[in-house]
Order: sequence, then structure tokens, then C-alpha cells
Amino acid sequence: MGDAERSLLKEGERLDELQRKGRRIIQHPGRFCFGMDAVLLSAFARAYPGEQVLDLCSGTGVIPILMESRFPDACYTGVELQEESADMAKRSVLVNGRGERIRILQGDLRGCEAWLRAGAWDVVTVNPPYMKIPAGQHNRSEAMNLARHEIACTLEDVLRASAKLLKSKGRFYMVHRPMRLPEIMEQMRVFRIEPKRMQLVYPKPDREPNMVLIEGIRGGGPELRVMPPLIIYHEDGSYTEPVRRIYEENNGNSQSERV
Repeated sequence: MGDAERSLLKEGERLDELQRKGRRIIQHPGRFCFGMDAVLLSAFARAYPGEQVLDLCSGTGVIPILMESRFPDACYTGVELQEESADMAKRSVLVNGRGERIRILQGDLRGCEAWLRAGAWDVVTVNPPYMKIPAGQHNRSEAMNLARHEIACTLEDVLRASAKLLKSKGRFYMVHRPMRLPEIMEQMRVFRIEPKRMQLVYPKPDREPNMVLIEGIRGGGPELRVMPPLIIYHEDGSYTEPVRRIYEENNGNSQSERV
């Protein structure tokens, strides 16, 4: 790490290798660090040349950074509520020298159509807070609470904003928890984001799924494709072939959290 990169780090922060075309990300272990859900969502989503991609609940910007490394001819905007996380994301963009393709905005997605162009986005990606209040055990860190619990935004808020911001036939990609699937499907249709592709993610073959990846189309027709299940680990704890391929594509990111 050179002096210029070191100067972008603040106290307690680290610069993690994403092992994807030299991309790196600034993280703070005392705040919310990205996990496998972000890696899987960045592999599930697609962006085509010239498209405008908006990442809501962007955190430290890992999804725009990973997606830009896969689809470098699209343009990416990350929106993050927490000022400290947005600041880390902005500095990660600088570390990677990707300012011409990625920008980070700090603000509340509720009402963001007032400061983002409505109906202008080809793609929206989101890794939102999963848990309702007071579900789950709250972490003492306010940053982690906001990232994990629907304190600052709900599923309804996320879908309402996405519907307003997406173009007609624009694509929506989200990772969430399977226990919320009935509500997810209902709310997507309320906001005219038709579910089109879904994949359940299982930690091991004999476990229940703990993640779901969903693609929707704003104003799309009613037809859902259910993909084969994605199993993360063999019984011996090694990655399955589909997951190994994802990590080989990302050259083995060792800093992400395990499921």
C-alpha cells in the first residue's frame, strides 16, 4: 500500500483486496463489513454497455465496485444513508481510480426521487436491511443496526423508491431472506415490479435456504423463472462448484463473511 492510498484511510480502517482486477475496498471492522450476500448479488445482477445502474443501501460501495469490474461499460451510482459508510465508499472509488464510472451519493432513499431522476435508471440493485423491528438480536453498533434492521427503511420503502426510479422495463435485483418471500412477492407486484427470476441459496444441502436472489422487471409480464438452488458448502465445509466459480471469477475474495 502506497503513501497515497494510506492517506485515504482513517483510524481503525483497513484496505481489503477484492481480488477482482485489482479492486480494493475500505472497511472498518467496527462497522458493517460486506458479506457473501453482496458477492452473490453482484454475480446474479447484469448490466449492459451504456446502462445506468443505481445501487440502493450501498454501504461501503462493494456492489458497484464488483459490478463495475465485471461490466465496465456501464455507469454506477451508489446511494447510502450513513455518512461514514458513504465516505468510505467514496474513498474506495478513489483508491480504485474509478471515479469516471462510479459515484457515491449520501442520502435517504425515502423520497430520493426528489434528488435523483425518476424513471432514468436501467438497473436498480439493493442489499437492504433484512429484519423487521424488533426481530432478531440487535447489535450494539448503531451502524450495524441500521444495516441489518428496518430502522431507516423498510422493504416497502425500497420497492417504492425502485419503482419510481426505474425506467419502464428496467431491471431490479435484490438479495433478501426467504422468510420474507410472501411479502416480497406481494410488495413487488404492488409497485409493478414483476418477479422474473429467483434463486434460493442454501448454506448446505441439508439446511433450509437462508438467502434468496430475485430479479424483477418494472412493468414486466407475469412469468417467473425459478433457477436451480445454489448450495454454498459441501458437508466438509468446502465450497460447491457453482460458488467456487463465482469466487474464481472474483479471484477468491478472502475478506467476505461466511454464510
